[in-house]
Amino acid sequence: MTPVVVVHYHEISLKGGNRPIFLRRLGGNLARATAGCGVRRVRRLPGRLVLDLEPGGDGKDLGERIRSVFGIAYFATGLAVPPTLEAVKEAVLSLLEGRTFESFRITAKRTFKVFPMTSEAVSRELGTLVLAHFPTRVNLTQPALTVHVELLPREALVYVDRVPGPGGLPVGVSGRVASLLSGGIDSPVAAWRLQKRGCEVEFVHFHSTPYLADTSQRKARALVGQLVRHQFAARLWLVPFGEIQREVVLGVPPPLRVVVYRRLMGRIAEALARRAGALALVTGESLGQVASQTLENLARVTEVVTLPILRPLIGMDKEEIIREARAIGTYEISIEPDQDCCTLFVPQHPETRASPDQIARAEARLDVGRLVEIGVAGAVAETFTFPGGGAAAGAADAAPAG
Repeated sequence: MTPVVVVHYHEISLKGGNRPIFLRRLGGNLARATAGCGVRRVRRLPGRLVLDLEPGGDGKDLGERIRSVFGIAYFATGLAVPPTLEAVKEAVLSLLEGRTFESFRITAKRTFKVFPMTSEAVSRELGTLVLAHFPTRVNLTQPALTVHVELLPREALVYVDRVPGPGGLPVGVSGRVASLLSGGIDSPVAAWRLQKRGCEVEFVHFHSTPYLADTSQRKARALVGQLVRHQFAARLWLVPFGEIQREVVLGVPPPLRVVVYRRLMGRIAEALARRAGALALVTGESLGQVASQTLENLARVTEVVTLPILRPLIGMDKEEIIREARAIGTYEISIEPDQDCCTLFVPQHPETRASPDQIARAEARLDVGRLVEIGVAGAVAETFTFPGGGAAAGAADAAPAG
């Protein structure tokens, strides 16, 4: 009997002729995520992937690592045995040894019809076996425990406890995007949602050091350290924005400053995104949540960026976003007190519906091209890796953007 993890996918099965590409990526992501966890190899079988485990390995962190891989519907630790009834019976008794369960069900499936018994006959035979060895009863509708048996041409897979996976698509199949990471609650959730749709994410954080403390940069590093587990390597661009804000304050009327800030951020982020080969920008904006996120002000930002701007949270309210942030592990980091560029030089009464003419007159007082060049030239990139990386790895890999 060989210890294994059986991994099933859902959405990938709908990809038709492109399915092999998605499965290769999923298998590669699983191999990278589980490195050092006692996995000998990752195999692709019809309708599933199988991770062969080292015999006697402790599998430390294995389940948590697998849960971080997008593209998985569910997975379970079990046993691979020869495709014979006696071997399957032995595996079932081995998996159930030491367990107590008031009811159970056997679910057997013949993926190929070469096995001499029908699925129903196998289920009955195994049910009789379990009843003979354990004080329990059969319950086909709401069992306390379900034994799954998958009968394949060359082996049988037997497992008990199915764990839900994160769903989505394997990171890397949908291209690269650049996510504006503020350090607040919303933007990490937006980045996570794009990872779940198969995107590799570059992160761009605007800070106002030395005008403000560097707490926002530390938070950005911590957030990337949390999210990098889904894509194994990520880059965080730290863009100095304080001096740019100071020039905006000197030339732009107070109500329009926030929109002008956002437009400059969009231009700078686009330049960095193109340098990184990203195909779109990502923001955590939610319609109407703050003054800069009205339809009119969102339009003013969109019109200066030629790459698509993806806003995956646009229709969500704050409570929905908070629930998702808690679920993905970024909420506690995001609510730590800090000083980011959004708190510097912010007017008391920002314009909520800036018109194109208003913004054109305001930006005419600035050398927009020079300010964008300052932001891009001052950007510093830090690299994060997982497993074994995280926020600490990023600080060690700092390099000028140029």
